[in-house]
Amino acid sequence: MAMRPLIFLAMALLAGIALEGGADGAGECGKSSADRMALRMAPCISAADDPESTPTGSCCSAVHTIGKSPSCLCAVMLSGNAKMAGIKPEVAITIPKRCNMADRPVGYKCGDYTLP
Repeated sequence: MAMRPLIFLAMALLAGIALEGGADGAGECGKSSADRMALRMAPCISAADDPESTPTGSCCSAVHTIGKSPSCLCAVMLSGNAKMAGIKPEVAITIPKRCNMADRPVGYKCGDYTLP
């Protein structure tokens, strides 16, 4: 399991490099793509795999920062990099609550999932 975060980071970094010349316009995460923003969520890899785990402080910090834009947080959780890393969206969607994010957008629809 210790290798999984390294594999995720390597895949995300390669995808980020490949997407470097991507769209100039703003998306859900501003000028950064959701795949690129997923790199910031690397500390959450364990929390996104185990719904009973307590997210680390660095994970919660990333979630609080990215979560200022619910559409960005949603796009990151459903991004190609998250899928390649084997992230379970039904578990990842619970991280803001597990981080005690008081201003999380409860009820926000994220694809087939709803933020608790």
